[in-house]
Amino acid sequence: MDIKIMFLIGLLIANMAQSQSEGLFSVRTIAFYNVENLFDTINDSLYFDDEMTPDGNYNWTFQRYRLKISLIAEVISKIGRSITQTCPDIVGLCEVENLNVIKDLVNHPILRPYDFKIIHYDSPDERGIDVALIYKSDRFIPTSFKSQRLLIFNDSDQRDYTRDQLVVEGLLEGEKFYIIVNHWPSRSGGVARSSPYRKAAARLNRRIIDSVLRLNFDAKIISMGDLNDNPTDRSIKNTLTSTARENKKSPSLVNPMESLYKKGEGSLAYRDQWSLFDQILLSKNLMNENRKSYTFWKTGIYHPSFLQTNTGNYKGYPFRTYVGGSYRGGYSDHFPVYAFLIKKVD
Repeated sequence: MDIKIMFLIGLLIANMAQSQSEGLFSVRTIAFYNVENLFDTINDSLYFDDEMTPDGNYNWTFQRYRLKISLIAEVISKIGRSITQTCPDIVGLCEVENLNVIKDLVNHPILRPYDFKIIHYDSPDERGIDVALIYKSDRFIPTSFKSQRLLIFNDSDQRDYTRDQLVVEGLLEGEKFYIIVNHWPSRSGGVARSSPYRKAAARLNRRIIDSVLRLNFDAKIISMGDLNDNPTDRSIKNTLTSTARENKKSPSLVNPMESLYKKGEGSLAYRDQWSLFDQILLSKNLMNENRKSYTFWKTGIYHPSFLQTNTGNYKGYPFRTYVGGSYRGGYSDHFPVYAFLIKKVD
């Protein structure tokens, strides 16, 4: 027999043996996506959404809205697909205007076959943007959910209306998980001036997590969202208390995205500086390498070339819907982020 053929047969047998020893794994994708102003075209008198209407500054027409829905559906359908051969099982969203736009999204022909269900509450944000959770109904069964209000006040002691934090308890293929979807206050007015607002959001998030851990110290918790701070900022490192790696003696969350940020990776860019505001944090027991139940495998930022601006001063930046008020017909000013959960299958 030819030596090359013998070598290839030997290599194939070795790979098969390794595969059998490692076993089979079930992989589930959890994702988060800031979809950048997913507004309908209807003027809502209760919110400041006038600019996102056909007569507004952005000339937001029904045709542009339908294209935006198609683009976001396309992105969601592809996150994690190279590994799992399907779209994410659970997706947190922010900057969605209302329940109707989320319904249009999950009922788009690209996503309709997956039978995504929706959890959403209207929050008191002044612009009318909310957070939401969509999930495959054959993978995840919610058992309870609620919206936690964030109360913050400006320098004049007036309330600053912002997004709620969505808390969902449910079963991922029979395993109990707690998922929190966030969109913390922006950096409008400057980083230092707005920092107390994000620290207040971090304190609320920490209280929610602690209330769960008091009932079950081994609870599996995923807190994800656009935090408008980087993984190394004080609101996340100190107030929320996160570590880059598991600390078995501490109730701190593990933030696997901290290492990505330190490598220079980001989910959005401004003035040639990358930030990683979009994050997925995990309770420490999800870092357990015992694969008999779902545990953390790896995380990443989804930024294929079609999601990037291809030319000009913003080359490599997220391909946005608008740039400086000018319509570009892109996806979002943020890249989505994701985490894989893995479990050994008998």
